[in-house]
Amino acid sequence: MSSRIPRLSPDHIRARFSSAMSAMYRDEVPAYGTLLSLVAEVNAEVLDRDPVLAANLAATDQIDRISEERHGAIRLGTAQELATIRRLFAVMGMYPVGYYDLSEAGVPVHSTAFRPVGQAALRRNPFRVFTSLLRLDLISDRALRNEAAAILARRDIFTPACLSLIDRAECDGGLSDSEAEQFVAEAVETFRWHSDALVLADLYKRLHGAHRLVADVVSFKGPHINHLTPRTLDIDAVQARMPALGIAPKAVIEGPPRRHCPILLRQTSFKALQEAVRFPGDAAVEGSHTARFGEIEARGIALTPKGRTLYDSLLDQVRARIVPAADGSNASEYMRILGDVFEAFPDDWDAIRSQGLGYFEWSATGRPAAGDDPEALLAQGALRCDPIIYEDFLPVSAAGIFQSNLGDEAVQDFAASRNQRQFEDDLGAPVLDEFAHYAGIEAASLKASLQAIGRA
Repeated sequence: MSSRIPRLSPDHIRARFSSAMSAMYRDEVPAYGTLLSLVAEVNAEVLDRDPVLAANLAATDQIDRISEERHGAIRLGTAQELATIRRLFAVMGMYPVGYYDLSEAGVPVHSTAFRPVGQAALRRNPFRVFTSLLRLDLISDRALRNEAAAILARRDIFTPACLSLIDRAECDGGLSDSEAEQFVAEAVETFRWHSDALVLADLYKRLHGAHRLVADVVSFKGPHINHLTPRTLDIDAVQARMPALGIAPKAVIEGPPRRHCPILLRQTSFKALQEAVRFPGDAAVEGSHTARFGEIEARGIALTPKGRTLYDSLLDQVRARIVPAADGSNASEYMRILGDVFEAFPDDWDAIRSQGLGYFEWSATGRPAAGDDPEALLAQGALRCDPIIYEDFLPVSAAGIFQSNLGDEAVQDFAASRNQRQFEDDLGAPVLDEFAHYAGIEAASLKASLQAIGRA
């Protein structure tokens, strides 16, 4: 191919892919479309009534990205699938960030999040895909493990055209506009729902008995996207309005309580759909499968290791006192206790910064400056400091959403088995350490800001 043909930026390809995925999921799960409309309505109301928030979001180029923001989740079955999905996402400027061991929560997978990592790329389109790899080694039934491995080894979740375009992107340093259009169309096929199962009904039941996620990964032609998640500025309002639209939300919002200064991630969702499935055999058997659901998220500041330690300890204190019931019978009491316990986490940006609990992005305001101390320059108004949005996921949140949507019986006993080295070997690359990444953004922004006002 001639090098004179312009290449489309990975950011543009990612934006096209995110839009195509959203359209596909809206067709497959109509309630997702209802959810998008509700989130857009609530976000507009928040911006109308809070001009300070609107101004801050505008000053940091956040307003446009919020309406486009989505994350999805898929579950893969083999190391080869994981390595190839890494190459697929790289075409769109998405890279593996963080390692998540969900075996600690009784879910037999370990995971990473593919996402853009640069601030400019995130503002262009912050699409993320939480990607899990099945841990068959955690299934105690050896015969069942072998059957599952044999089935997974025979399937190919990528179209030949998709694989060819990944090769071309790697060889040519990107894709042309027409190639990118074809790539998006082919890549979306990997994430599409297929109602025809690969396995007989009896084997599906045995896989389901080991863990319903095992059945979800092994029994189908591909890793159907199991949810897409828009971002809201008021998750409590969305949760309260869902029932009036015929959507039953889960009992409580996962994550920290409502705060003036949001931290990390809060999530809520509606329960997974019962979907018709056809099992093969001499006489085709009709059945059902539960996998896909709708989710909403609200994002806050990224926490430092010190902040995360405090967050985790407070969450442990809450769970030692109360665990939310799936039927919502103790939801009010849970939220009360959650709020009480989290009073120990400062709810003021200056306190969060001064205590080293969160990451901030610095910028120069153009006002006159005196002195060299960043805090003094901040007090003078020569510098400003804005929370760095948490772009990643929490193992507790991910597992909690999964369990609450697939039912309490999904929580099973697996020996916690953290194995980041094996995961990275299967991935074919190391995962980015999110703490180091946020710290680098903060440090670089402070250096650039001081240079801008002549205080380098």
